Amino acid sequence: MSVKSSVKSFDWHKLMFVLPNLFTVSSIFCGFYSMVLATEEKWIGASISIFFSNFFDTFDGRVARLTKTQSEFGTEMDSLADVISFGVAPAFVVYLWMLKELGTPGVVISFLFAMCGALRLARFNVLAHRHVPGSSRFFVGLPIPLGAGTIIALILADETHTGGIVRGRPWLVSAIVLVLAILMVSNIRYRTFKEMKFTRKTICILCGILLVGIILALVVLHPAVVLLLYFLAYLAMGIVEGMIGLVRHQPVGAAAAVAEGVTVQGAAAASPAPAADSSDEDEEVEDEDEEDSVSEDDEESSEKPAT
Repeated sequence: MSVKSSVKSFDWHKLMFVLPNLFTVSSIFCGFYSMVLATEEKWIGASISIFFSNFFDTFDGRVARLTKTQSEFGTEMDSLADVISFGVAPAFVVYLWMLKELGTPGVVISFLFAMCGALRLARFNVLAHRHVPGSSRFFVGLPIPLGAGTIIALILADETHTGGIVRGRPWLVSAIVLVLAILMVSNIRYRTFKEMKFTRKTICILCGILLVGIILALVVLHPAVVLLLYFLAYLAMGIVEGMIGLVRHQPVGAAAAVAEGVTVQGAAAASPAPAADSSDEDEEVEDEDEEDSVSEDDEESSEKPAT
């Protein structure tokens, strides 16, 4: 067989499956390299490395859809990469940067961020497989890349700002990390902006937001501080919308209910069984629970099966 014929017979489409996975592997490498730089106390380099990891994580799914090479392997690998790059790596960097001064509490708080990030990703995968209505418009809980980005933006802003912002305040940093961890596993809904249409109005709003940031970065504040303000504004937007109920009647309420149900089911599995001798009131409660379970089964049977 000639070389020309062997090239023609080669299935190039199979090779395309490697391309999105290369982006995912690059994201893992950037997360790992940030930890290496953190051990050398190169905080700016470690922070920038995690931002590059975010870049590769953003484009691996788009490349897979563009080349029509989506696969379950790529989906699972992407989740594992996010745990390393946006869970373990930021927790390790912020521990060496500031939380190490607290001793054991610093270790616990850093671990809580990584743990909550893993729980957030597991819940996201459950909601994605169940095809919950409204889950494409809202995130249930703070996305882990944005949680990691907030920590890294804080480090960059502190290291590049004269005199620092939170320098010498490890308890303040620990409080910020703990709040981010809680937001990731909360039921607060954050907008995905996936259904935003690029009309003239939305383009003007986006340009206005970018223009304000550029002016602040050139005239008033350091660019790293402006970046931190953007992250904090997104965090505050989800909290404010949840408090005033702007999205209370959106279909994404089903996503929050499923997310809460995942936690409740896990807690119920770990709870001990009730005693055998119960009173009449307990029997009435059991009857009500059976009626609720029947109604829940009817609702689940009416849902569209996952593909």
